[in-house]
Amino acid sequence: MQTAQTQLDGFDHKILAALGRDGRISITDLAKEIGLSKTPTQARLRRLEAEGVITGYRATTDPVRLGLDHVAFVEVKLDDTRETALKSFNAAVRQVPEIEQVHMIASHFDYLLKVRTTNMAAYRVVLGEKISALPHVSSTSTFVVMQAVKEVGYSD
Repeated sequence: MQTAQTQLDGFDHKILAALGRDGRISITDLAKEIGLSKTPTQARLRRLEAEGVITGYRATTDPVRLGLDHVAFVEVKLDDTRETALKSFNAAVRQVPEIEQVHMIASHFDYLLKVRTTNMAAYRVVLGEKISALPHVSSTSTFVVMQAVKEVGYSD
Protein backbone atom coordinates (compact mmCIF):
# COMPACT_ATOMS: atom_id res chain seq x y z
CA MET A 1 0.00 0.00 0.00
CA GLN A 2 1.50 3.36 -1.07
CA THR A 3 1.52 6.49 1.07
CA ALA A 4 1.57 10.08 -0.11
CA GLN A 5 4.87 11.26 -1.50
CA THR A 6 6.65 13.87 0.61
CA GLN A 7 7.67 17.06 -1.17
CA LEU A 8 11.45 17.45 -0.94
CA ASP A 9 13.54 20.43 -1.94
CA GLY A 10 17.22 20.64 -2.79
CA PHE A 11 18.32 20.89 0.85
CA ASP A 12 16.30 17.78 1.74
CA HIS A 13 17.94 15.85 -1.09
CA LYS A 14 21.37 17.03 0.05
CA ILE A 15 20.60 15.84 3.59
CA LEU A 16 19.52 12.42 2.34
CA ALA A 17 22.58 12.10 0.10
CA ALA A 18 24.95 13.09 2.93
CA LEU A 19 23.32 10.65 5.34
CA GLY A 20 23.47 7.95 2.66
CA ARG A 21 27.23 8.41 2.55
CA ASP A 22 27.70 8.81 6.32
CA GLY A 23 24.79 8.11 8.64
CA ARG A 24 26.88 9.17 11.63
CA ILE A 25 27.67 12.68 10.38
CA SER A 26 27.25 15.34 13.06
CA ILE A 27 24.58 18.01 12.69
CA THR A 28 27.35 20.64 12.52
CA ASP A 29 29.12 18.85 9.65
CA LEU A 30 25.81 18.11 7.93
CA ALA A 31 24.84 21.78 8.11
CA LYS A 32 28.19 22.81 6.61
CA GLU A 33 27.88 20.23 3.84
CA ILE A 34 24.39 21.30 2.74
CA GLY A 35 24.93 25.05 3.19
CA LEU A 36 22.50 25.82 6.01
CA SER A 37 23.01 26.73 9.64
CA LYS A 38 22.69 24.10 12.36
CA THR A 39 19.16 24.94 13.59
CA PRO A 40 17.32 24.71 10.22
CA THR A 41 19.34 21.62 9.31
CA GLN A 42 18.28 19.92 12.53
CA ALA A 43 14.65 20.96 11.98
CA ARG A 44 14.71 19.53 8.44
CA LEU A 45 16.26 16.29 9.69
CA ARG A 46 13.54 15.93 12.36
CA ARG A 47 10.84 16.64 9.75
CA LEU A 48 12.27 13.99 7.40
CA GLU A 49 12.21 11.51 10.29
CA ALA A 50 8.71 12.51 11.44
CA GLU A 51 7.28 12.24 7.92
CA GLY A 52 8.78 8.77 7.47
CA VAL A 53 11.22 9.74 4.72
CA ILE A 54 14.05 8.65 7.02
CA THR A 55 12.88 5.41 8.59
CA GLY A 56 15.91 4.64 10.73
CA TYR A 57 19.67 4.43 11.04
CA ARG A 58 21.73 1.28 10.96
CA ALA A 59 25.21 -0.02 10.42
CA THR A 60 25.94 -1.22 6.90
CA THR A 61 27.83 -4.48 6.98
CA ASP A 62 29.90 -6.29 4.39
CA PRO A 63 28.10 -9.61 3.83
CA VAL A 64 31.20 -11.18 2.25
CA ARG A 65 33.25 -10.52 5.40
CA LEU A 66 30.41 -12.11 7.36
CA GLY A 67 30.60 -15.24 5.20
CA LEU A 68 27.32 -14.50 3.40
CA ASP A 69 28.62 -14.23 -0.13
CA HIS A 70 26.16 -16.58 -1.86
CA VAL A 71 23.31 -14.58 -3.39
CA ALA A 72 20.41 -16.00 -5.35
CA PHE A 73 17.33 -14.41 -6.82
CA VAL A 74 14.28 -16.63 -6.70
CA GLU A 75 11.19 -16.32 -8.83
CA VAL A 76 8.18 -17.58 -6.90
CA LYS A 77 4.87 -18.52 -8.47
CA LEU A 78 1.89 -18.94 -6.19
CA ASP A 79 -1.02 -21.33 -6.67
CA ASP A 80 -3.46 -18.67 -5.42
CA THR A 81 -3.22 -14.90 -5.83
CA ARG A 82 -6.36 -13.83 -4.00
CA GLU A 83 -5.80 -11.21 -1.31
CA THR A 84 -5.91 -13.67 1.60
CA ALA A 85 -3.28 -15.88 -0.06
CA LEU A 86 -1.03 -12.88 -0.76
CA LYS A 87 -1.33 -11.70 2.84
CA SER A 88 -0.50 -15.17 4.10
CA PHE A 89 2.57 -15.43 1.86
CA ASN A 90 3.70 -11.89 2.75
CA ALA A 91 3.51 -12.56 6.49
CA ALA A 92 5.36 -15.87 6.22
CA VAL A 93 8.13 -14.66 3.90
CA ARG A 94 9.00 -11.84 6.33
CA GLN A 95 9.92 -14.50 8.90
CA VAL A 96 12.73 -16.07 6.81
CA PRO A 97 15.98 -14.32 7.83
CA GLU A 98 17.95 -15.44 4.77
CA ILE A 99 15.55 -13.54 2.49
CA GLU A 100 16.87 -9.97 2.20
CA GLN A 101 14.29 -8.56 -0.20
CA VAL A 102 10.83 -9.54 -1.42
CA HIS A 103 9.07 -7.86 -4.32
CA MET A 104 5.65 -8.60 -5.81
CA ILE A 105 6.16 -8.63 -9.57
CA ALA A 106 3.86 -8.07 -12.54
CA SER A 107 5.14 -10.94 -14.71
CA HIS A 108 4.71 -14.63 -15.39
CA PHE A 109 5.69 -15.21 -11.75
CA ASP A 110 4.39 -13.48 -8.62
CA TYR A 111 7.36 -12.62 -6.39
CA LEU A 112 11.08 -12.03 -6.71
CA LEU A 113 13.17 -12.83 -3.63
CA LYS A 114 16.79 -11.94 -2.92
CA VAL A 115 18.29 -14.66 -0.75
CA ARG A 116 21.72 -14.50 0.92
CA THR A 117 23.42 -17.55 2.43
CA THR A 118 26.91 -18.86 3.14
CA ASN A 119 27.09 -21.25 0.18
CA MET A 120 25.08 -23.35 -2.27
CA ALA A 121 24.48 -26.12 0.26
CA ALA A 122 22.98 -23.64 2.73
CA TYR A 123 20.89 -22.11 -0.06
CA ARG A 124 19.50 -25.54 -1.00
CA VAL A 125 18.32 -26.00 2.59
CA VAL A 126 16.68 -22.55 2.62
CA LEU A 127 14.99 -23.24 -0.71
CA GLY A 128 13.83 -26.73 0.17
CA GLU A 129 12.83 -26.26 3.78
CA LYS A 130 11.80 -22.61 4.00
CA ILE A 131 10.92 -21.04 0.65
CA SER A 132 9.17 -24.05 -0.84
CA ALA A 133 7.24 -24.47 2.40
CA LEU A 134 5.84 -20.91 2.34
CA PRO A 135 2.06 -20.68 1.93
CA HIS A 136 0.74 -21.08 -1.62
CA VAL A 137 4.13 -21.59 -3.32
CA SER A 138 3.59 -23.69 -6.43
CA SER A 139 7.00 -23.31 -8.10
CA THR A 140 10.33 -21.54 -7.87
CA SER A 141 13.17 -20.74 -10.23
CA THR A 142 16.63 -19.75 -9.00
CA PHE A 143 19.19 -17.39 -10.50
CA VAL A 144 22.60 -17.43 -8.78
CA VAL A 145 24.57 -14.19 -8.65
CA MET A 146 28.11 -14.43 -9.97
CA GLN A 147 29.13 -10.88 -9.06
CA ALA A 148 27.42 -7.89 -7.47
CA VAL A 149 28.25 -4.97 -9.75
CA LYS A 150 26.24 -2.30 -7.90
CA GLU A 151 24.36 -2.43 -4.60
CA VAL A 152 23.45 0.93 -3.11
CA GLY A 153 20.68 2.79 -1.35
CA TYR A 154 19.68 6.40 -1.84
CA SER A 155 22.25 8.61 -3.50
CA ASP A 156 22.26 12.02 -5.07
